[in-house]
Amino acid sequence: MDPIYALQAEVLKTLASPRRLEIIHLLAEGPRDVGQLADELGISQPNASQHLAVMRAAGVVESERVGREVIYRLADPDVVVACGVMRGVLMRRLARLSEISDRAEAEDASASAATPLTA
Repeated sequence: MDPIYALQAEVLKTLASPRRLEIIHLLAEGPRDVGQLADELGISQPNASQHLAVMRAAGVVESERVGREVIYRLADPDVVVACGVMRGVLMRRLARLSEISDRAEAEDASASAATPLTA
């Protein structure tokens, strides 16, 4: 097996958290410190720090100490591109499922209207 698959699986495991995906999208707008991320996400600083530590270990984010603050940024901007591609795939899937559901409801409604109720 190609070792890149193991690395890819590790990064995808790291990204398998809605909160971490939110962090990626915020960092795509520009670097932030833990306090800023926690405030924008409505979570505690320790919780934000835990997510960032996991992401840093997987190589998704990088950190830099600036005075007393630690500033985080995406290690590679294409991470957000990859997440955007997957988001597009899922949005199209949901649209297809919605169309199927709408068709099924319309068929049920027309079948109910065609079948007279007996008392």
